[in-house]
Amino acid sequence: MVWQRPSPQVCELIRQGARIVLDAPQEWLHEFDNASMTSNPSVGEDPVLAEATRRSIRSSMMHWAAANVSNPGAPVPANLGPEPLSIARDMARRGLQPFTFRPAQTIGWRLWMDTVFKLTSDPDELRELLDVSFRSISDFIDATAAGIAAQMQRERDELTRGTHAERREVTALILDGAPISRQRAEARLGYALNRAHTGAVIWSDEPDGDLGQLDRVADGFGRAAGFARPLTVIASAATRWVWVADAALDVEQVHRAVEDTPGARIAIGATAKGIEGFRRSHLEALTTQRMVAGLRSRQRVAFFADVQLIALITQNMEGADDFIKNTLGDFESASPELHKTVLTFVNEQCSIGRTTQRLYTHRNTLLRRLDRAQQLLPRPLERSSVHVAVALEALGWRGKPTEL
Repeated sequence: MVWQRPSPQVCELIRQGARIVLDAPQEWLHEFDNASMTSNPSVGEDPVLAEATRRSIRSSMMHWAAANVSNPGAPVPANLGPEPLSIARDMARRGLQPFTFRPAQTIGWRLWMDTVFKLTSDPDELRELLDVSFRSISDFIDATAAGIAAQMQRERDELTRGTHAERREVTALILDGAPISRQRAEARLGYALNRAHTGAVIWSDEPDGDLGQLDRVADGFGRAAGFARPLTVIASAATRWVWVADAALDVEQVHRAVEDTPGARIAIGATAKGIEGFRRSHLEALTTQRMVAGLRSRQRVAFFADVQLIALITQNMEGADDFIKNTLGDFESASPELHKTVLTFVNEQCSIGRTTQRLYTHRNTLLRRLDRAQQLLPRPLERSSVHVAVALEALGWRGKPTEL
C-alpha cells in the first residue's frame, strides 16, 4: 500500500503523542512487562531472558516514538538493533520459539489511544490519527518480528555446528528426563555422570560488557572445586550453566572469581550423585538464581543450601514482603548491626555467652542491643525468634524495592 502523508494537523498530534511515549511513565513499562512475561512463561521464569525482553520492548517502543517525533506518520523501519537481536540469539540458543511482541502491541495500542484521545476531540482528526497510527504500529511490529525471525534462523544454523550445540542438546535431554543412556551422554559431553555433581548458573547483570569473562568465571569455579575441566553450556549470551564433579568447593575462591568480574553472579546448587543429581543440582541453581533476581538482591554469590527456605517463602513476593513487615514491624528499618546481632543471637539458640563470642562484643553491649530490638519488634523475641530469623534472612537477600 502506498503511504500517504497525514494532514499537517494530524502530523502534529502524532508528534505530540510520540513525545509523551518517549517520556513514558513507569506504570506503562510495568504493563508491557507483565503482558510479555505472562504470554511467554519460559521467558518470565529466566531472569536473564526476562531482562533482555524488557530491554527489547523498551528499545522498540522508543524506536517507534523517536521516528514519529522526527517524521510523524511515516513508515517506521524495523528495530533490528542490539536489544531485539540479543533476545533473538538467546532464545535460539535455548531452542525456544520466537519471542512475540503481540501482547506488548495490544497494551501499546490501548495506551496510545488513551494518549491521543487527550490530545484532540475532533472526530475527523481522531479518525485519521487512529487509522495512520494503527497501520504504522502494525507494519513496524511485523517488520521487526520478521527481522528477528530471520536472525533467529541464522543463529540456529550456526548453533547446529560445533561442540557447544552438542552440549546444549545432550544436557537438554538429561534435564528433561529424556531416554538417553549414561554412556552415550558421557561420550558426547566428555564428562562422567556417575559421580557427585555440583551445578551452577553464572550470569551477568551487564549485558553490554565483556561476556567472555563469564567463561573465565566458569573456569574459576572449576578451580575452586578442584576440577580442572568443568562442563560448561552457553545457555544464552549472558548465562553459563556449569557442572563440576566430586567437588570440594573453596567458597572464598568462588567469591574471588566472581568479584574480579564486574556484573557477574553465580548461583550454586547442592551436591548430588548420578544423573538425577546432575539434574537436581542444576534445578536448585536455577531456583537460587530466580530468587536472587526476583529479590533484586545485591549479593553476587548464592548457595541453594543457604537460601532454600528463603526461596520457598519468596515464591510469592508480595506475601514475602508482608511476612517481613508483619514479623519485624519497626525493626525492619533498624541498623544492619542490630539485625546481625539479633540473627546471630537466634542462630546461637539465644545464648548470651555464645553470641558475645561470635560477635566479639561485650555482654552489656549485647544486652543493650537486644533490649533495643525488643522495643522495635511487634512481638517479644522469645515468642517469635524463628519467624524473626527467617524474616531477617529474607531481608538480607532483598535489594531495595523498585519504585513506581
